[in-house]
Amino acid sequence: MSLTSLSVSELCTLSRKKEVKAEEIVLSFLNKIQEQEKKVSAFLLVLQEQALARAREIDQKREKGKLAGIPVAIKDNILTRGIRTTCASRILENFIPPYSATVVEKLEEEDAILIGKTNMDEFAMGSSTENSAFLVTKNPWDLRRVPGGSSGGSAAAVAAEEVPASLGSDTGGSVRQPAAFCGVVGLKPTYSRVSRYGLVAFASSLDQIGPLARTVEDCALLTQVIAGQDGKDSTLSSLPVPDYLKEMKEGLKPIKAAYLKGEFIEDIDPEVRQIYLNVLGLLEEMGAELLQIDFPSWEYALACYYLIAPSEASSNLARYDGVRYGFRHPSSDSLKEMYLSTRTKGFGQEVKRRILLGTFALSSGYYDAYYLKAAKTRRLICQEFEQALQKVDFVLTPTTPEPAFLIGAKEDPIAMYLSDVFTVTANLAGIPSISIPVGLTKQNLPVGLQVMANYFQESLLFKLAFLLEKKVKFRKN
Repeated sequence: MSLTSLSVSELCTLSRKKEVKAEEIVLSFLNKIQEQEKKVSAFLLVLQEQALARAREIDQKREKGKLAGIPVAIKDNILTRGIRTTCASRILENFIPPYSATVVEKLEEEDAILIGKTNMDEFAMGSSTENSAFLVTKNPWDLRRVPGGSSGGSAAAVAAEEVPASLGSDTGGSVRQPAAFCGVVGLKPTYSRVSRYGLVAFASSLDQIGPLARTVEDCALLTQVIAGQDGKDSTLSSLPVPDYLKEMKEGLKPIKAAYLKGEFIEDIDPEVRQIYLNVLGLLEEMGAELLQIDFPSWEYALACYYLIAPSEASSNLARYDGVRYGFRHPSSDSLKEMYLSTRTKGFGQEVKRRILLGTFALSSGYYDAYYLKAAKTRRLICQEFEQALQKVDFVLTPTTPEPAFLIGAKEDPIAMYLSDVFTVTANLAGIPSISIPVGLTKQNLPVGLQVMANYFQESLLFKLAFLLEKKVKFRKN
């Protein structure tokens, strides 16, 4: 069996037993990247020489970390010291960060090897990875289709076996949605569980870094490594990080789970709906008690998200003005003209659209009518989740309303935004959420199940996801 087809846990076991060297592992994945990138285009930057040099260093170490020799891909909005970080935008095309994000430092402390930076929707704004300024990533299951977004490059790299695991960022579903489209596992941790220090901000009250991997066990291992205090992110929780791997395998008591009422899933793809219902049936066979719970504010969640997220984005992206760093348009006769031409040329269409929408929502005269109402709706969504999660352990939904769609099929931005209808609620509420692959359509496209739990209950998510993974036995054909 090829090394590239093994999970992180399997590779770690081989490494600990000294049956394989870090350099061998890295070479295998570099060869796979060279073979697959012509078709998939998951990476913006591959760090071949740096990764091999780091692998040789690790092979010489006596005491090795938990992820010794494991190649990991990093979404290109997560800062890497001395390595270009672009957010897939022309405005940061040549930006070299002077420091690394906390999650990168934590991975490197455990001897993981940074193998490259993955493609994404520009500034994480999109659901297809078609909004990158540089290239369009394809779904390894069907190269005519999108891998999802905005962490599409990270998900595609894992699905194509170019890396065993990767990191993405999730603001409204940007880890879970591409995980579902690409048939891998993706976690959005509780807001404040993982440091955002070094993550280029999109919407600061929603953003969260999360892992993508082929198995739930690998996802739990990466979360174990990247979670916890760093002294740099003031929003970070001081709660201790549990031993996710140990707790995941302890078994699960009889559970109660909520599912959505019929009207919420009436208009989704029929095959996605049937696979979702099949999983609910499987859970009942496993002894779970399923309850139908009302979420009256859910229908407003998407509108709420697309007011709050662009509003925060319009503020966060104001720093890209051509003065301090990044791209500056050369032909400008005045400061105002320089601002205008730099941002016009530097930002793509989707980023401009969200800046305009957010600026409008925050403007005097419209703040009360739009942003304030969205903030109040967000509070209602949080309350509904809090009430529901007092009665049940989990809330279950499809991850996406349809399987991966064709590249270029959603030119209407509203149609694209509907891809996030099931995922945005977890970000608005700040609760943890995981997507696991649970089936295939007749066209051999993966379908994901989203499982949400109460704040800081990642261990509980991993337990159920681990059990379902063994029951469903999802495999790429």
